[in-house]
This record gives sequence, structure tokens and C-alpha cells, in this order.
Amino acid sequence: MSVNQQAHTGPPYGRPQPGYQGYQQPAYGGQPLPGVPQLQYGAYNGPMPGYQQPAPPQGYFPSLGFPSKGSPVSLNSDTSSLAPNFIGSLRAPSTSGAPPPASGASLPSGHLTYSPFGQGDVQNGIPASAAAVQRPPASQPYLPGSAPMPVSQTPTFQQYGPPPASVQQLSNHMAGMTIGSVAASAPPPAGLGYGAPRPPTMPGPPLPGQTVAGPPTTQPNHVSSPPPPSAMSGPQPGPPMSGLHGPPPPTHPPQPGYQMQQNGSFGQVRGPQANYGGTYPGTPNYGSQPGPPPPPKRLDPDSIPSPQLNELPPQQKPRHRIDPDAIPSPIQVIEDDRSNCGSEPFVTGVRGQVPPLVTTDFLVKDQGNASPRYIRCTSYNIPCTSDMAKQSQVPLAAVIKPLATLRPEETLPYLVDHGESGPVRCNRCKAYMCPFMQFIEGGRRFQCCFCSCVTEVPPHYFQHLDHTGKRVDFYDRPELSLGSYEFLATVDYCKNNKFPSPPAFIFMIDVSYNAVKSGLVRLICEELKSLLDYLPREGNMEESAIRVGFVTYNKVLHFYNVKSSLAQPQMMVVSDVADMFVPLLDGFLVNVNESRTVIASLLDQIPEMFADTRETETVFAPVIQAGLEALKAAECAGKLFIFHTSLPIAEAPGKLKNRDDKKLINTDKEKTLFQPQTSFYNNLAKDCVAQGCCVDLFLFPNQYLDVATLGVVTYQTGGSIYKYAYFQLETDQDRFLNDLRRDVQKEVGFDAVMRVRTSTGIRATDFFGAFYMSNTTDVEMAGLDCDKTITVEFKHDDKLSEDSGALLQCALLYTSCAGQRRLRIHNLSLNCCTQLADLYRNCETDTLINYLAKYAYRGVLSSPVKTVRDALVNQCAQILACYRKNCASPSSAGQLILPECMKLLPVYLNCVLKSDVLQPGLEVTTDDRAYIRQLVTSMDVAETNVFFYPRLLPLTKADVDSDSLPAAIRNSEERLSKGDIYLLENGLNIFVWVGVNVQQGLIQNLFGVSSFSQISNGLSTLPVLENPFSKKVRSIIDMLQMQRSRYMKLIIVKQEDKLEMLFKHFLVEDKSLSGGASYVDFLCHMHKEIRQLLS
Repeated sequence: MSVNQQAHTGPPYGRPQPGYQGYQQPAYGGQPLPGVPQLQYGAYNGPMPGYQQPAPPQGYFPSLGFPSKGSPVSLNSDTSSLAPNFIGSLRAPSTSGAPPPASGASLPSGHLTYSPFGQGDVQNGIPASAAAVQRPPASQPYLPGSAPMPVSQTPTFQQYGPPPASVQQLSNHMAGMTIGSVAASAPPPAGLGYGAPRPPTMPGPPLPGQTVAGPPTTQPNHVSSPPPPSAMSGPQPGPPMSGLHGPPPPTHPPQPGYQMQQNGSFGQVRGPQANYGGTYPGTPNYGSQPGPPPPPKRLDPDSIPSPQLNELPPQQKPRHRIDPDAIPSPIQVIEDDRSNCGSEPFVTGVRGQVPPLVTTDFLVKDQGNASPRYIRCTSYNIPCTSDMAKQSQVPLAAVIKPLATLRPEETLPYLVDHGESGPVRCNRCKAYMCPFMQFIEGGRRFQCCFCSCVTEVPPHYFQHLDHTGKRVDFYDRPELSLGSYEFLATVDYCKNNKFPSPPAFIFMIDVSYNAVKSGLVRLICEELKSLLDYLPREGNMEESAIRVGFVTYNKVLHFYNVKSSLAQPQMMVVSDVADMFVPLLDGFLVNVNESRTVIASLLDQIPEMFADTRETETVFAPVIQAGLEALKAAECAGKLFIFHTSLPIAEAPGKLKNRDDKKLINTDKEKTLFQPQTSFYNNLAKDCVAQGCCVDLFLFPNQYLDVATLGVVTYQTGGSIYKYAYFQLETDQDRFLNDLRRDVQKEVGFDAVMRVRTSTGIRATDFFGAFYMSNTTDVEMAGLDCDKTITVEFKHDDKLSEDSGALLQCALLYTSCAGQRRLRIHNLSLNCCTQLADLYRNCETDTLINYLAKYAYRGVLSSPVKTVRDALVNQCAQILACYRKNCASPSSAGQLILPECMKLLPVYLNCVLKSDVLQPGLEVTTDDRAYIRQLVTSMDVAETNVFFYPRLLPLTKADVDSDSLPAAIRNSEERLSKGDIYLLENGLNIFVWVGVNVQQGLIQNLFGVSSFSQISNGLSTLPVLENPFSKKVRSIIDMLQMQRSRYMKLIIVKQEDKLEMLFKHFLVEDKSLSGGASYVDFLCHMHKEIRQLLS
């Protein structure tokens, strides 16, 4: 990375910054501030630096969050030799000594060294073929002349003579320096090297003439010189020259190159800019007449105008910064993929094909491999040997979503019924018939593609082969031609060898004082009256086969008999919670239509019965036990919907104490905060899984209620947790009711068991998600819904071959909502490689981050958080160092070179490191962290993508006449303009941020008030106004809500308001208050780690 950086004596990387303590933060779990609306779950990614920040301590450089001592140092790197995948140009003010370039003169852009590795490295421009769905091959050589540079941007540099003396003197001084190295002899800088942090009210860079001042430094930024000649390397166009290698003199024709596009590698070359001197300072007098050499300095043609150096006192010369526009941009990568892959269907017939990104809207055609909606892999070309896999450190994992929802135009998996004989399987490994099985001997036998065992084809399944060796009925059988399909299971696949009964739903409502007083009980009862008509049903069934039951509880449990023959419901109380039993069998679980009037009467009576309750204590474990016993008695699987408000402190099994202790954070005991208090719930979960009793938990806490413990049963049974802190009817009811409706209606499989088989050479070794495992191969879930994923890691147990590739088969056995036992099969074939370059060219960074986040979030249960964070950084540094060493073309160590497919790994990894589980801000509660840890563990790739790097849309740029969304922008405060309105979503919250200078007309159109000051913070929905802008914004919000599995809370944020601190947590490219590094700083840190590994 070509960065000219000053060291500083600031806090070590990843620690909270001094002077940033004590920001009061509204309603993100701590006690709410008066007058601030409550938020359910706020800042997932660590708070952002907000208001007028205290002056930083002496010797502290805010832009670099890494430990180092001593004087300002330079990265030992080239500026004048940028690799095409060089990822940072420097922002530096120029002296005004030289005149501005004459019109028509172009600014030099540094010497571009082309990597012979072509598309494998980070480069500008779109891949070789915009139409090709596959990623372009990295071994493709760079072809001169394939994309000529626009004439106006052709660099016309010239090299004259040896470098100035000052460069050569400095070369020895710089040779040993890297980021954060120590120069023992020089005194430490006192104060800022480049100016104070920009106040939040001034988004964007300083304008010409605005000085960005800070405390004076005792010495100027004197080590800002070009690198020594020895550091320059890389192929040089033109003949070798003395001194620094630069581009050829202008007598050569312009060098062809790809057109510079801002696709996240570095910014577009802009025209001459007002505040820059004309000559390029890195080497003397490029493209001008020889003359006395100016003092060495650095300049970046892509940087923004900044104050002239002679306008600042000598002590305040700014430190060079990497231009944020010059580093890989998630927004650009997402946009490029959309334009390349969004128009054509993704056809799954080719082995090892990398699908479009999760952020691209595309259609899938199943032609033999499972859709990426069902399975996504970290790499689609896996190493042939375990040594190669260890060398690269790229985890081999698949994120599997067996019951994923498809787009309406895509075909659901076909259901195949083989009658009483059941599905055809391999005799040895029990793999199911699939497109990769090889039929031999005229079709009488088949060879298993997983274990190579030969099995007889059953007589009823026999079919002749055609001249290519394919069965004649190949296209008539889903299991021979498609990647995903279902089999009807026979009785052998059922518990106790008998077909299952349809499942049941039991609604269990906390009726303690808090739940009644907040209006929650009444709200639930009102909603259930209508919601029960929307229970999930099979295909074309008239009504749902699911039966329902009702329980209320505080310190005791109340069961209700709602048998259709009764005139009024009957209540039975069980006060002996230590030995739970169900007091009635007949009339507890009923058909909704048959018992409709009795159920309606019960739901009317419950809020009245408990209206005057004074009972504040609750039980929790006995509630689950009661539901479990009811399902056992009915001999069916099912789901418990539990609505719960407080820590269960009443005397009963599973009683908990308040063990919340902020003092444990950043100690070795921090892991206990994520572990359950007692093993009681683990044992209860095991019993629930055995019965097929899934638990969905809706929590409404006003204080600590130990999510880490209460969530154990939900988590291990495959259920979902929803949390509404400080629940208030007027602001939270929409979100809760939408979540409840979706949760009750969504597709779910009960009593599920999943097994992943692989072809010889690899095997599934590790599993992440919401499930229970009683052995090493079977993933058991009492319930599995369409939003849950299971992440599986694979390891080598033998060599793989490039010819045969590698195969995965995921088989899920489950009971449908109609009580039918089924097998859902997903198959996927991957390529295998002997070259590391092929591995790096076929990776999927979004899936990799999904896996790494889950791996880290499980790690906090057993290791200190700092250990987990360091391990993440180390693994990613090893992945990138291996690429640099083995795949990238040789170049100076000062350049950071990233694989094309992984250029977003640093920015996304930094978001994971700054998330509240791994780096909590002061106001993040223990419950929030446990909640997020559980949520992320079963998220799919699209959900983790937007959760860790939220989507930020400029609403004022939206076209009110089109259906499309406005183009997203990067998550940084400097991208925000005071005169605009922005929307930020992360899958759990939607923020609408309003700048102080927004036009009055826009405010009137969106909020129905006449001025900025009248906008209410407490809005949970936007007012419905009849104007194009209001309609457009509301339709955007509705569209986003539809895309997410949970209903996002709407939070209105006015610039410079208390809530803005919360909003800034999510601007993840910036430094966070909890000590998280900015993207630029983290990139420097990763580069340093990579260089250490390589040296």
C-alpha cells in the first residue's frame, strides 16, 4: 500500500480511543434517556464518533488505529509504481510553488505496472466479457491494446536524469520502515499530524480554502519523499532507464491499458485540479523541461482539492491520507455484478460455476445442480490436497438453506413418489439417486458418484440407456436431471415405524403485570383471532391440518379446554410447576374451524381475566415442559409460540438469577456472558428435539432477562427469537404483529434430520446453525423454516482429482405441515484444482464472511473475545498473503494486492470485527449481544451481507417515476450531504436520516410538517401523504421490508440530534466509538500483517 503515514502513540488497534468515553446513548439496551423514543435493537456495529469530539491526546493520530511509537514514518512503498490493483492513492496538498497545469495538459497518474496475472488481481473495469456469467479466468494474460486509454487521460511523463540527492539520501532511511515501525532516534510528534477529525456537521472533504487545522506539531512532515530506487519493481514498459523506473519518455506512443474505471481498485483519473501544482513531484520534472529539482513530495491526481501548503503554518502540514475513493468499494462491486449477471438467467448445468452475488437479482434455471438460493459455497473450485487447502487458509464451507423460498417464476422442487419401495439409494453410503450417478451394464446397475460402489437397479426402476450412456427417461425423472427435488418417504423413514400426525401450534402467553399493563396481552389475543385463519397449509388444501392450543402463565400455568362442543372455554390451573403435567387431553389441541366460536370467546376473555393482576414474577422452563408434554400426549410434532417479558425468578425448575456484569467485558470471563447459566435448558432442549417440539420465542424485556439462557431451547430446536426491548404499543406494535404473522404463516418442516454426504476426498467436519446434534453426522431440528441456514465446513480426508471434481448431497428428512414425511435432496458439483490461482479465482467473499462471522460468534463461547478477533485477522491475512506470494505478479512489497474475488474481504471483515458481539460499545447490553450472536448463526448469505455492511440509499436522488431504487452509496459520514435525506437498512432496522439543510418542500412532502424542527423523532411509520415523493419513499420502504425475513423498525434521525449517534454506528467505513478501526486504517493494518507474514 503506497501510503506515507506518520506513526503515533495512540491506543493499540481495537481498543476504545481515549477521550471518547461517556457518550450517553439512547435506548439501545441501557436505561433510556428521557424524551428519546425507545429502540428495540440499535447499534449492531459499534457506535460512531459523533459530536464535537474532545481534543485528541498528545501524539495521537486519529486516522491510524494501530500501535506504533516514534517519529513519523513512511510506508516503504512506491507511489510512482502503482500496481493495477494498487489500492490507495495518497491525498496530499501540494505546494503552490509550481503553476497549475496548462489547459490540455494531463495530470500524471503514477506509473501503472500491469500484472501479467490479468483478471485474477484487483483491477479496474468489468471482467473480460460483460455477458459471461462465469468469473473471468485469472490466467488470461494482459492483452495490450484491448482497452485503450482515452487520449485525454494518456500520461505523458518523461524521465530525465538520476533522482535528486534527497531521494537517495532518504532511501537508506526508509529501507527498513513499515507501518508502525519504530525510529528510535527521532522524537515523537506532539499532536496531530494532519488536522483534527472532521466535525460531523461538515460532510465531505474540506473545500478549497478551508483549512483543516489541528494542534501544531513540533516537526514538519519531513519524511514525505519518493521511495528508494530499490523498492521499485514490476514490468516497465519501454527501455530500462537510469534512476527511478518510470513510464517511457513521450517519444514512445501512449501505452495501451484498460480504461480506468472506478470499480473499487482506484478512482477515475480526473482532469487538472485547481489547487495542484503542474509537475509531478515523485520524480523530477516529468513531462516538462529539466530544471532544478523541487523538494520531494507526493501527490495524487485523484485526491480532492485541499488547502495549499503555504496557507498553513509549517507545523501544520497535513499528513498524507489514502483517498477513500481509491480503495475497493462494495457499492461498485455490487453494481458491476448486477450489470454483468442481472439480465441473464443463471443456468446450473455447469460444474463449479460461481453464481452471481446475493445482492444481484437473478433468475435460476435448475439443470442438475442445486440453485444458489439453496446452497452457496466459499469456493467453487476446491484444492485437490489438504496441504494446498492448509497453505491457502481459505475455509471450505457451504451455507445451506434447505427450505429456501424461491422467486415466483422459479419451479418448486418436484415431489417424486416411488411407492412402497421408497427412493433408490446406494447400497454402501446410502446416497440418494441423483444426476451424477453412472448407469452401467445397459442400465441394470449404477455406480455411486460418492463412494464408487456398484448397486443393482431395482426391477421397477430399470430403463434402457441411449447411445451416450444416459437413461432414456433422463428428462422425465427429476432425480436424474435436476439438482433439487423431493421424495415421498416411506414408513421406514418415520418414528416408531408409523406415519406422523399433522403438527400442532401452541400459543403460550405471559400474563404477568408487565405484559398486561403494556397492552401486550390484549394485542396478542386480538391478533390471534384473525391470524388463526392463515396457518400454513399444503398446496391446494382447503384448510390447514394444524391443530392449535392455548396456555397462559405467570407463576402458575393455565390450560384451556376449547373443545367445539363447549359453550364457553374452560380453564384448568397447574400450580405445581416442579412436576409439570397437562391436565386435559381431549379439547386442548383443536381444529380452528371446528372450535372457532369457543376460541374467539377465550381470546376475548383472557385480557379481562388478568386485567387487575398484581403478579410480577414468571416461570419459564415449566412453560416449555407443558408444551412438550402436550405434544407427547397428542403424539405429534409442533411449535410453541411463547410470549415472555421478564427474567424467570419465581421458584421453579430453570429459575434464573440476574448475572449481568459489564465488568466482565474484555476479561477472560467475558465468555460466561454468552453461555447459559445452567445446563437445565440444554437437557430440556434435547427432550424437545426428540419429540419434534420447536420453540419460537417473542421477548419483551424492560431489563436484563438472560437471552443467552432463555434462548438455548429455541436455538437447539431450530426456532426463532424475536426481541422488542421497552415494548411500546404505539411504536412497536406494527413490527411485532408483522413478525408474528410471518412467523406463523411461513413454511416449516418438523422433526427434521439433515445429513450432508460428499464424494471421496472430503467430508463434512463442522456445523453451524440453530440445531442439535446427538452424533457427528446428523443435524437434528425439531423445526426448520424457510429462513434458516445450516453452515457446513468440509475438510480433506484424501486427495481429490481435477477430472472428477467434488460432489455434495444434502438430504433433509422432515414432516410437512400436512403431516407428510418427505425427503428433500440438494446436489452440487464443484471443480477441483492443483493451482492456487484457480482457488482464488472462484471464491465467494459474501459466503466466506458468513462462515467467518459464524465461526467467530461460536468462538466467543469458549475463548476471550480478543483471541477470537486476533484469530480472524490472522486467518484473513494468511489468505491474502498466500495469494500475494503464489498468485500475484512480482511487485514491490509496498503494494497491497488483492484477488479480484476477494477485494472486499478487508472491508467486510472489519465490519465483523466491529460488530457488537466482538467489540461492544458502552451502551450495548449483554442481552443484545447474545441475541445478535444467535441471530447471525442461522442467517443466510444475503442477510449477513446487509447486516454487516448496511445498505445506504439517497432518497432525495430517487426517481419518483420509476420502480427502481436510487443507487446506493458507501457507508461513511463523508458521503452524506446536509441537504439530502438518506435511508439505511441492515435487515433489523431502517433509519431515515434527514440533513439540517433539506429543502422545506421535501420535508413537507415526506413528513407533513413545515420545518426541520417540527419533524418528530417518535414516528414508527411515515405519514401517508398524497404526493409523488411520499409515495416513492413509502414504496421503497415496503419493498425493503418484503426482502427481509424480519420486519425492520423504522427510526427517524435528524442531523445533530441525540439519535444520530445511533445512526453513525452503522456507517461502518468510519472509525467507531468503541475502538473499531475505519476501513482505511484497517486496510493499512491488514497490509502490515500481510507484509509481516511474507517477510
